[in-house]
Amino acid sequence: MTTSPGAVPGAADAEVRSAVAPSSLSPSRASDFMQCPLLYRFRVIDRLPEKPSAAATRGTLVHAVLERLFDHPAQERTAPAAKALLPGQWDRLLESKPELMGLFPEGDEGAGLARWLTEAEALVERWFTLEDPTRLEPVEREFFVETELESGLRLRGIIDRVDVAPTGEVRIVDYKTGKAPRPEYAEGALFQMKFYALVVWRLKQVVPRRLQLVYLGSGDVLTYDPVVADLERVERKLLALWEAIREATESGEWRPRPTKLCGWCDHQAVCPEFGGTPPPYPLVISPRPEVNPAGSGAERPKES
Repeated sequence: MTTSPGAVPGAADAEVRSAVAPSSLSPSRASDFMQCPLLYRFRVIDRLPEKPSAAATRGTLVHAVLERLFDHPAQERTAPAAKALLPGQWDRLLESKPELMGLFPEGDEGAGLARWLTEAEALVERWFTLEDPTRLEPVEREFFVETELESGLRLRGIIDRVDVAPTGEVRIVDYKTGKAPRPEYAEGALFQMKFYALVVWRLKQVVPRRLQLVYLGSGDVLTYDPVVADLERVERKLLALWEAIREATESGEWRPRPTKLCGWCDHQAVCPEFGGTPPPYPLVISPRPEVNPAGSGAERPKES
């Protein structure tokens, strides 16, 4: 089943909007398209609102605490110090997004928040069993990276932490507040990290020595040591993915891909798989350069 580039039945009263064609790719949006092209459209083209979730918001809070902890001198980076940061970081998050109080049941906001913060404390405390922050001096935290490939495709993302050894080796670290995947799903989990490694390679002409996923929900650490051939494969995959996104953008055909994850989706009401009708396609296409999947491969990165 496909969506239509024009107005769709039942949507005559919907506001027809204009939108800018996507011009870059991040790990999250790439994963969205691979999971379900229609989900990508809803998030990137239509920009439909989504309800905040307690789990995702807790992840944001824990990430903020682990980032801010490195503002302290090494000897002060303790579990009690990290947990003490939680209330203040929650206040900052709530100030920017007051609607987050809606995460907790009406009439039980105080107790609900207390339980939620206790769960966040447990995740922060577990991190100290996996890494020793007194021995770490990250060169970057919440590091925004962006590069343009020879093909013209722009890649961007935010890396949780970058460590550089005295000998120059680079380690990219990402915190996950969920549980580690089963071994057969590890490759999917590493996709985001290989994406970041590709960007760093193209920016700095340095292949990261190690990619490290720290799973606070289960207390596992997943590592991978990439080589140039890995990053070249990821680049070819991204170029093919971007070509598919370009074709869907121009045709307006964004096919839903039903999976078990549909049960978590906020957009069932407008998804054809659930009897819904997508909003009118809002995009006005303007000419732009073609992405040439054969034009990148193992070419050396440009200076940034």
